[in-house]
Amino acid sequence: MLAEHGWLPTSASAELNASTESWLADAAGWLAPQGTDRESLAQLLSLIFHYDAREALAAQEAHAVLLRKGSREVVRALAHEILAGGDFDSEQYKAIVERLNVTIGHRGRGLFHPIRLALAGRVGDGELDRVIILIDRAASAPGLAPVKTIRARILEFCAALD
Repeated sequence: MLAEHGWLPTSASAELNASTESWLADAAGWLAPQGTDRESLAQLLSLIFHYDAREALAAQEAHAVLLRKGSREVVRALAHEILAGGDFDSEQYKAIVERLNVTIGHRGRGLFHPIRLALAGRVGDGELDRVIILIDRAASAPGLAPVKTIRARILEFCAALD
């Protein structure tokens, strides 16, 4: 599937290193159960390899999220956390969510929808958290198509927001 979409060039598939193979195994294990069919799995993977903040903000669901009280505050605090932090992985993501939960006081959709919109480019449920965790590892995995990092995404999103 990755090769079909150009996310794993066929010439690179023979030269995969351990970090890329680990990423592929995690992506399959974490996202395959979330995809109800091949197309939905491809849509989840596309969120890793394609990110355009202006495109994400143009969606009607993005407007609904950003009109909710506190959504922009969540995005600003998220940007601050990401830009101040180190590597973005599962532990860092959990720590950021916990700090935002404590400092801003939002829970559930009020917290997660703005985060998922800013970083994955779409509003959705828990499957997007798995996508978000895979992004920086994909960006640094040799042999995969270029991926915008979490830092690049939050900067692009904030620039497009205002």
